Amino acid sequence: MLEIREVQEIRRLKKFVAMPWDLYKNDHYWVPPLRTQLLRTLQGKNNPLLAAGEPHTFFLAFQGKRVVGRILVGVNTKLNQKKDKKEGYISLFESVADQRVAFSLFDVASQWLRERGLTRMVGPVSPTNGDDYRGILIKGFDGPPVLMNSYNPSYYQQLFEGYGFEKNMDLYAFHLDVASLDDKRYGRIVAYAMKKFKFKVERFHKQKMEREIRDIKKILEVSMPATWEHLTPPSLAEIRSEVRTLAQFMDPDLVYIARSGEEPIGFVVALPDYNQVIKKLNGRLLPFGWVKYLWYKQRISGVRVFIQFVVPKFRNKAVNSAIYHRLMLEARKKGYVYGEGSAIAEMNLESIRSVEGVGGKLYRVYRIYQKDL
Repeated sequence: MLEIREVQEIRRLKKFVAMPWDLYKNDHYWVPPLRTQLLRTLQGKNNPLLAAGEPHTFFLAFQGKRVVGRILVGVNTKLNQKKDKKEGYISLFESVADQRVAFSLFDVASQWLRERGLTRMVGPVSPTNGDDYRGILIKGFDGPPVLMNSYNPSYYQQLFEGYGFEKNMDLYAFHLDVASLDDKRYGRIVAYAMKKFKFKVERFHKQKMEREIRDIKKILEVSMPATWEHLTPPSLAEIRSEVRTLAQFMDPDLVYIARSGEEPIGFVVALPDYNQVIKKLNGRLLPFGWVKYLWYKQRISGVRVFIQFVVPKFRNKAVNSAIYHRLMLEARKKGYVYGEGSAIAEMNLESIRSVEGVGGKLYRVYRIYQKDL
C-alpha cells in the first residue's frame, strides 16, 4: 500500500536524506552526499532559503516500511516578489521506477502549493537557491556527476513529462580538456584585450574576504539580466552563506575577479571536483572517512567552473575569456586534466560562447520543468 507522509521531525528528515542509498545501490556512477551536511542544509543551517521562514515542507512516499520516494516543496517569496510571480518550487525529488509513486508525490506537492495560492510549480531547483542539485539529468549518463551537480535515473524525464510538466529551461555542462588549450594563440588575444580595454584579472584573496564578497555582490547586482525569471541578485547575507558553504572546497587559485582599476567588473568561481573524494566516503566522514578524504583529496584530477558574470559595460571585451584563460593555465599548473563548465542556462549565450572559446564541448544537459497548477 502506497502512503505519502509529510515530515518535519529530525527522525523522518534522516529518512529523507537516506532514501537514495537504496535507490542507487547498484549504480556505480551515483555520488552519495555527505549525510550530516545535507541534513544541516535541510534544517536551514547555512541555508538562507530554508532558514528565513520561507514556507516549505518535505514528503516521503512509503510502501509498507520502505521509503520509495521523496520531494521537497516550498516557496521562494523573494523571487516571487521581485519577478511578480506566483510559483512554488520542488527540489531533491527521488522516486523508484513507478509512475504511481512519482505522480503521488507530484500530486501532494501541487496540492500544498495550491493551498497557498500558487499557480505554477517549477523544478527541481536547488534546495539552497544555489547551484547544487539543479534540474534533472536528461543527457550524459555515461559517468559520475561533477561536484554539486545532479544525477538521476534516465526514467525521470519520462516521469516528469508523463505528469504534464513542460520544459522551463535547460542547463548545459561543457567538458574542457585542460591540455588542449592553445595557450599561445589564446594568450595573445587575451593580452591584447586586457591592454586595449584596461582591465586586469586577480586571484581571490581569502585574507580580504569581505572586500571580495562585496565586489562579487556589486558585479551580480548589475550583471543579472532582468529578463532571467529564475534569478535575482543575492543579498550580502546570502553570498556570505554561499561562500561559507563553498569554503570547504575552495582553492583560491581557481577563483578570479576582473577589475578595471579598482572597480570589479567580472568573476569566475571554479572548485576542485571533490565528488571524486566524496564518492569514496559513502556519505560519512566519521569515524574513518577523514583518512580517505585526506588521501583522495590529493588525487583530484578535475575542476568545476560554475559561476561567472561580467558587468554589461565590459561584455564582448574578452573579460570572460581572460578569466577563463588564467583559470585554465592555473589548472594545468596544478595538475588538473579536465574541467567542467556548468550549469549554464541555455539563454546565457555569452557564457556559452566563452566556454566554447576555450574548447568546451557540450556533453551533459539538465532540465528544469514547470507546470501550471
